[in-house]
Amino acid sequence: MSKSGREIELKLELEPTVQDAIRRGGTVEGFAAGKAVTKTLQSIYFDTPDQALRKAKISLRVRKAGRSWVQTVKLGTGVMGGLSTPVEAEHPVSGRALDFSVIEDPSVRDTLTETIGEAPLAECFETVMKRTTRQLSRDSDGARIELAFDTGNILAGAGTQPLTELEMELKSGSSLALYEAARAVLGDVPFRYSPFSKAERGYRFAEGSTPEERTPCFAEAVSFTHGASTEVAFRDVLRSCLTQISENRLVVLASEDPEGPHQLRVGLRRLRSAFRLFRPVLNPATTQPLDAMARIIATEAGALRDMDVLIDEIVVPLIEKAPDSLSFDALLTDLNAARGKDTRGTLTDHLKSAEVNAFLLDLAAFTEGRGWLDPENLGQTALLAQPIEKYAGHALARQWKKVLKYGKRIEGLSVPERHEMRKAMKKMRYGIEFFGSLYPADGVKPFLKRMKKLQDIFGYLNDVAMAETLPEKYTATGPQTETARLAIGFVIGWHEAQCQAKWQHAKGYWDATRKTPKFWT
Repeated sequence: MSKSGREIELKLELEPTVQDAIRRGGTVEGFAAGKAVTKTLQSIYFDTPDQALRKAKISLRVRKAGRSWVQTVKLGTGVMGGLSTPVEAEHPVSGRALDFSVIEDPSVRDTLTETIGEAPLAECFETVMKRTTRQLSRDSDGARIELAFDTGNILAGAGTQPLTELEMELKSGSSLALYEAARAVLGDVPFRYSPFSKAERGYRFAEGSTPEERTPCFAEAVSFTHGASTEVAFRDVLRSCLTQISENRLVVLASEDPEGPHQLRVGLRRLRSAFRLFRPVLNPATTQPLDAMARIIATEAGALRDMDVLIDEIVVPLIEKAPDSLSFDALLTDLNAARGKDTRGTLTDHLKSAEVNAFLLDLAAFTEGRGWLDPENLGQTALLAQPIEKYAGHALARQWKKVLKYGKRIEGLSVPERHEMRKAMKKMRYGIEFFGSLYPADGVKPFLKRMKKLQDIFGYLNDVAMAETLPEKYTATGPQTETARLAIGFVIGWHEAQCQAKWQHAKGYWDATRKTPKFWT
């Protein structure tokens, strides 16, 4: 049977052993689940020598299931937040070879032939997958979803690479049903949004790429096309935040790399800053649950990050500066125990929970399903449709005004006010990172350079404030207590002296920042 139309899939990655356990599971809460059917699929992918199809985000394959062969063309194969929405044209063919004559949709056929031109097509790689499918349905809204557990290998040349993926294809109903079904299927099992289609993974393996390691994920640059709407810009910012949060969640669970919790917290802070920077065009009620959960996770990630900084950047560097008679062993033993048991344990337990799974799925659904819309706000459509160039200037001006409120009194700021100014500057920094691509680099860079120096001072002040909590953090008792107390006193005294010296430069850095031309005006 031929099939043509837009395909909507949610692609997720799980650990193979975990996926196998879920695959053998029974009921899916909220959905009727059909009987599991397992088959082996062999898929051969084709392209030109210069990969014209890949460059055009087109995949072309033939697939064998049992004795039958099917040819599939997919137009628009990119994956965002695990969601893939290509136009798909699928038709039976007689064997392993391609046959464009069976394609019924002339627009698909024309796009394909135009992209290929006179270039020859050849087999690039193939996948051999064991696929187990179940049909999920919900009568209340007509949702129909195919749940597919894929386990197998990519084959290219003489090499193979394992591939495990969970695909959820929407057959009917709202795309939000995909995320609701994913919540029910996954429970508390940590997952990753697939960043690539199977075709793109095949290309990468054929080129010699190895599976991506679990390394800290830094914020990806956000850029907008000229004249993009404010709504599209907001969606793209959310996608960037979602990627950083979901990837670093897995980094924290897989290793003790201190950059993992740091980048997780940065991703969550960027998300919360986006909610505030775009607040005038949103329905705040829709962002409140996501913002509240982001705040909770950020607090837990921040506690671990603060302990990492306290140990690795505040205490340990002073070992070489302290008198030989002063020992840091008891202090560091106690702090490292607290870091592992309390702060890391609290964070990782939460990151492995169904609650965090739900947060990540809800954030993706909000991002891809325009969850910010307010049906009762008739003017919201016009606000969302305005060019991002216009909106960005107003958003940055508003945030700068908040920084300026504290900067005008910088010499007389109390400790809590310094903390508030630091947070206001961070939001300003995130706003510049979101919107910076809209402005000439020679205007953005000088301002960021000046502001960074000021941020470094405020960041160090915050670190010293953590050092001052060491007497409360040290909880051990015994003969080493007095030794630890002496080490704590040395750490606090040394950093407070440094703090006073650095603070003397704050007003000068502020004046330089304030006088630098505002590129958004």
